[in-house]
Amino acid sequence: MRMASMMPVQHVVIHYGEVSLKGKNRPHFLHALARNIGCALSDLGQIQLRTLSGRMLLTLPAEVAWERVAERLGRVFGIANFSPCLSAPHHLEAIKEVVSKALYHHTFASFRVTARRAFKQLPFTSQALNQEIGTHVLATHATRVDLEHPELTVYIEVIPRQALIYVDKLAGAGGLPSGMSGKLLGLLSGGFDSPVAAYRMMQRGCQVDFVHFHSYPFLDRTSQDKACQLARFLTRYQYRARLFVVPFGEIQQQIVGTAPPPYRVVLYRRCMLRLAEAFAHQQRALALVTGESLGQVASQTLQNLRVIEAASRLPVLRPLIGMDKAEILREAQAIGTYETSIQPDQDCCTLFVPRHPATRTTLEQIEAAESKLDMAAILQTALAGVQTMDLHFPETQGGV
Repeated sequence: MRMASMMPVQHVVIHYGEVSLKGKNRPHFLHALARNIGCALSDLGQIQLRTLSGRMLLTLPAEVAWERVAERLGRVFGIANFSPCLSAPHHLEAIKEVVSKALYHHTFASFRVTARRAFKQLPFTSQALNQEIGTHVLATHATRVDLEHPELTVYIEVIPRQALIYVDKLAGAGGLPSGMSGKLLGLLSGGFDSPVAAYRMMQRGCQVDFVHFHSYPFLDRTSQDKACQLARFLTRYQYRARLFVVPFGEIQQQIVGTAPPPYRVVLYRRCMLRLAEAFAHQQRALALVTGESLGQVASQTLQNLRVIEAASRLPVLRPLIGMDKAEILREAQAIGTYETSIQPDQDCCTLFVPRHPATRTTLEQIEAAESKLDMAAILQTALAGVQTMDLHFPETQGGV
């Protein structure tokens, strides 16, 4: 999308990190990154995005608040950092003038100039540009040069037809562009772990849909409400998602009436994986992702994880497997899911839980317990009651 050339605009220089290492596949990753930037900003007016050597240059209407742009770009996976920038022609005096404009509201005790040339057909080198601009800043500001620990850095990037000048560099979300690593289905509770697990896989370029299991009417609807909030929040990082909300209370009730109490939790989890696998096939997802962490609860011992995973023909990814609870909580705070996850709820995993769940089950024990259940009928009952939600960000892209 292009803007009329006479309209006032603002520019943002975007640097990508891991994408630059992709060799011959780099154009595919850059195309996905550009598409995702367009999705993230789709309701902020017309934009222009140019892919240059090692960077992208974003142009958008001047009236769009920078805070909104920064918030959106900060969630785009694949971006290493980004900066609002000014543009100058390839002339030293013009660059000096724009540097002064960029520094107009800044007070700084020390500085350095970092110039890079992606376009080298100029009568000056990067080092000469550093010296010229450094001398200009010293002449116009009460400051000093500090090449090791400057309070402010003036960045100059010389590209074809112009030089980009900026002083603020904001961190991006890193990782790989959403959608480049295939699709997953995430088991999403209302707790801390599963949203962090989904986020980690999204950061590795996966598109994640979600399934939430609830025990209404045996328990209230709070876990469903939280799961919906979390799924909506995570959709901000990938722009679209599907959430399956599955009634699970009757399945738990049937397991309680048939299976030995110590095996209940493992049986619950195996049923969840079977149901999740059905939705994964529907969505063409290649694997499941859970928030399990080794040894955190009885069902997450190595023996039980092995027995639970045997119920799925798809791979089960556990990105948090080696993390402790404190690490998971810190990451939940960092990505923004903590405030929702900490709200009290009645999760289905708290329903009909035995006092002493087994921590070291075997596949033979669990399959013997399952043989007394009409598993096909149980799963069909749950599938018949599924609610599906299609989520979009920004919501102007589509309804919920």
